[in-house]
Amino acid sequence: MTKVLNFRVIVEQDEDGIFVASVPAIPGCHTQGDSYEDAIELCLEEAKVNKRYYQQIDWSGAIDGKSRFLGVTDVPIKFHLLNS
Repeated sequence: MTKVLNFRVIVEQDEDGIFVASVPAIPGCHTQGDSYEDAIELCLEEAKVNKRYYQQIDWSGAIDGKSRFLGVTDVPIKFHLLNS
């Protein structure tokens, strides 16, 4: 049975414009480039053949869809660094 899973992906863009993505629910699932879907699929393919890796994945939010994303923002804080 094929099922659509929804994983939370953290995406940032580096100084060269390259996208860097990671999936907190899947240990070691990181990628960079134009697409992060490929990295997730590769990690899930590994999980099919590696039971220990499969057990490390947090499937809860991906399967039931009940996790709630609140948001990410930059928070400017004034702080005087020592020796600067």
